[in-house]
Amino acid sequence: MTAAEISRIAGVTRATVSNWRRRHDDFPAPSAGTETSPLYDLSAVQTWLRGRGHTSAASPAEELRTALRLRGPGSGVAARLFPLAAAASRHTPEELADLAALPDDQLIARAAKSADELSATVPEAERVRFGPDEADAVRALLGCLREAGPQAAVDVLAERELDEEAASGVYQTPEELALLMARLLPPDSTRVLDPACGSGTLLAAAARQGARELFGQDSLPVQGRRTAVRLLLAAPEAETAIRVGDSLRDDAFPDVTVDSVLCNPPFADRDWGHDELAYDPRWAYGLPPRFESELAWVQHALAHLEPGGHAVMLLPPALAFRSSGRRVRAELIRGGALRAVVSLPARAAYPLHIGLQIWVLQRPELGGTDRTTVLFVDGESEQRDGAPGTASAASVDWRELTDRVLGQWAAFTSAPDTYADEPGVARAVPFVDLLDDVVDVTPARHVRATAADIDPTAMARRVDDLHEQLAGEVAELAASAASGGWRPAGVSARQWRTATVSDLARGGAVTVLRAATPGARGSKGSSTPALEQPVLAARDIAAGSPPSGTAADIHADAAQTVAAGDVLVRAVAGGGDAAAMTRVADDRDAGALLGQHIHLLRPDPARLDPWFLAGFLGAEDNIASASTGSTQVHVTPGRLRVPLLPVEEQRRYGEAFRRVHELRAAVRRTADLAAGTAATLTTGLTAGVLLPPDVPDGRKPTDRPDSGSA
Repeated sequence: MTAAEISRIAGVTRATVSNWRRRHDDFPAPSAGTETSPLYDLSAVQTWLRGRGHTSAASPAEELRTALRLRGPGSGVAARLFPLAAAASRHTPEELADLAALPDDQLIARAAKSADELSATVPEAERVRFGPDEADAVRALLGCLREAGPQAAVDVLAERELDEEAASGVYQTPEELALLMARLLPPDSTRVLDPACGSGTLLAAAARQGARELFGQDSLPVQGRRTAVRLLLAAPEAETAIRVGDSLRDDAFPDVTVDSVLCNPPFADRDWGHDELAYDPRWAYGLPPRFESELAWVQHALAHLEPGGHAVMLLPPALAFRSSGRRVRAELIRGGALRAVVSLPARAAYPLHIGLQIWVLQRPELGGTDRTTVLFVDGESEQRDGAPGTASAASVDWRELTDRVLGQWAAFTSAPDTYADEPGVARAVPFVDLLDDVVDVTPARHVRATAADIDPTAMARRVDDLHEQLAGEVAELAASAASGGWRPAGVSARQWRTATVSDLARGGAVTVLRAATPGARGSKGSSTPALEQPVLAARDIAAGSPPSGTAADIHADAAQTVAAGDVLVRAVAGGGDAAAMTRVADDRDAGALLGQHIHLLRPDPARLDPWFLAGFLGAEDNIASASTGSTQVHVTPGRLRVPLLPVEEQRRYGEAFRRVHELRAAVRRTADLAAGTAATLTTGLTAGVLLPPDVPDGRKPTDRPDSGSA
């Protein structure tokens, strides 16, 4: 490892590491590298740091990343650690500590034996062997399992493997979306297939809903291993069969039919096998066009269903209207296979810049009920009321979206012939109205409210209410923005001594906690719990909104409870300049359960002011210096730095940060309300239900108030 990596795990500067090398004769000698760029043995450095009382400032996950990075590209150690992660997760923290303390040769032997035990479940586990020089990586894995839980360890291994395989376009289905898709399946679905299983999120969600036979296939070996391990952790009592290979070209389950299929297939794959699969019997609704690989996945899913079985698939919006897929879409409708299309808001899933769609399909039954309509649900309508960059556009209210979609689907399936449309939200459209020259199944096209659906009087009242609310928000914003005696610090910026959060935690000034994630030790794969407490999600911190999380955001058995005064730090950076990284829990947050990807810092109020702590922790430079990763930027809280100031001075800074927080919140509320008001006015005017206001003082409508016209 390099001197920079030593500074990272020790939570000190590189200059400090250089001083250690010069001043301490017992500092580990370089084991490789050059005189100007020496490399050090990780185990020797960690032993030296422990002997000096320096506990690691890096999180266990970051230490595992470092150990994997030191193995170099192409080592394959991350892939071989997957089955060990599953096997070792069955041990208690004390047992994991004992394993890590074994000599290298014994540790390596135990690791290989543990991996062999999972050869029937985890793809290629029987081939796992470790070299003597890989003991450090095994120990880092055991440490991550012990401190952060098995799912965190598996995610780190997958990050490394995906980086080495240069797998572009690999996106994990968000937990909330996976749970929504799983809940669209019939409640008695026990056999579920995901032919493009990725990280296993959808199959894990199905297991939480009661599925007990899980089949998965993925073309990337790392994803197959990741899914197998994830299901062992999340649903240990389920029967699982995970295979590696291309589902379209080399179906691992050619004779298997299931109750349900869940799938988030690859998009826009031009090399899916159009020519070689031209006469495949799966294409019951027509040969998928060369550039419409998604329609191949749709028919692959239908081919694996029992008659009457359901498939729920996440698909790109262009699939609903591209001319090349018109014929297959028409046959899906005529055959009664397409039951519903749900549009999702942008940012609900990757790629974030477009709103994806959920297609619900059902394999027709001989002698079954004749279907005559397709349900369309517009999940984007709430977001269209906001403006880009505002909180409503930057986050998804999963609770509201889930309730809307599941409510409409339940009403439609219980009585499709008498289903009552909800203008602007959902509509059941007869087949005959869809089978035109375009066969466009985009929800927004079919559920849009018309002028006949809008009550002019109600619209006018709504506009008046919005204007009144907006005037109040503008007044509050003006008060928050008023100058409050901000003064220059002097000729130059202040300089102060700082300490890392790890230092503060060692001194007892703050306690650092993190939420347990789904799939952590002790999970039994039970169905989604009904939560009475709200759940604080990372997106709530980013958007400045109240707790809006769902059961998908936590592992309920080990969830932390938020208290007023806690400092909350998002564990994954991003979300744009307007997205906050920290906040201080207030009364609306108190009692909420801590969601995934949030670090909770509980300061001793006699030594640390919460607002002071949150303000400095959330500084852009501070976050950047404590972050790692490229596609996902992970924040290591122990490396964040805080000035060492007297409590009274902390409180002065804390009050200033609180005022900044209130200003940011007022700006967000005002922008959201202004965008919503403008959208409502535009709808009213263009639908013909609102008239332009009278022009005062005899001015012409085109005159501006300051134009000087009589």
